[in-house]
Amino acid sequence: MDEKLAAKLKELDAALTRHVRPETHPLAIRMLRPQEPIPEGLRMPSQAFHENWIVCQSIGVARRYGWGIVVGREDVICPLSAIAFGFRAPNDEYLAGKAAAGMYCETEEAAAKLEAATWRFEPGTYDYVCVAPVSRAGFEPHVIAVYGNSGQVMRLVTAALFKRGGRLESTTGGRLDCAEIVIQTMSTDAPKVIIPCNGDRVFGMAQDHEMVFAFPWRYTDEILAGLEGTHKGGVRYPIPVAMRGTVTMPKHYQEIFAHLKSRDEGRG
Repeated sequence: MDEKLAAKLKELDAALTRHVRPETHPLAIRMLRPQEPIPEGLRMPSQAFHENWIVCQSIGVARRYGWGIVVGREDVICPLSAIAFGFRAPNDEYLAGKAAAGMYCETEEAAAKLEAATWRFEPGTYDYVCVAPVSRAGFEPHVIAVYGNSGQVMRLVTAALFKRGGRLESTTGGRLDCAEIVIQTMSTDAPKVIIPCNGDRVFGMAQDHEMVFAFPWRYTDEILAGLEGTHKGGVRYPIPVAMRGTVTMPKHYQEIFAHLKSRDEGRG
């Protein structure tokens, strides 16, 4: 791997550790086009373990185990993510909303609208998705994803807006957060805040206190500058709460203290 890229990944990981303190590994994510070689050091579940891992599960393993994972057409058995990532073309049953009707939507009509609004790559655009901890990635990412609580994600939002101002815009359907993390971020070329979906909670072990902040790799220098700049401005994590000021003690505490004070002053 290029030394400059390796140094930048290391710098980003150090900054996230210092300013955000995530509970699990921040992730580097890259989509591989047809014929693009698979980076070294990644485990393909179908070959390494004779198992089939879906995308959210692979993300969960990468951020919790610290492994580099690559999955594609032969690994992903979730039809929703296989279609979203373009590993398989959608069929009429999927487009009609059969997968979401009765689970996420009341009617097939509503479910079809939900599927139509899902972030998707065109079939055949990419063959694989690579996921690895930022500190151990052997490839140039398309997306950086950080799981954290709302305070940690807020910290990253303020960093992203430090130079540009304005606001961040994200959309969510409450499902397929893997598509929102990767495909939405790549398609819009902008940072995003994502709510973990039901599948990520079941198969990726996302916790109720967690959210995701994702940004395109090209924003890295801005995020680094924003983390440092907002830190100097007083926006920090853990949040420095207001603790100064004289507190009020219970009445009987006050009486005891008054006796202590009177006794000690009498000795003086």
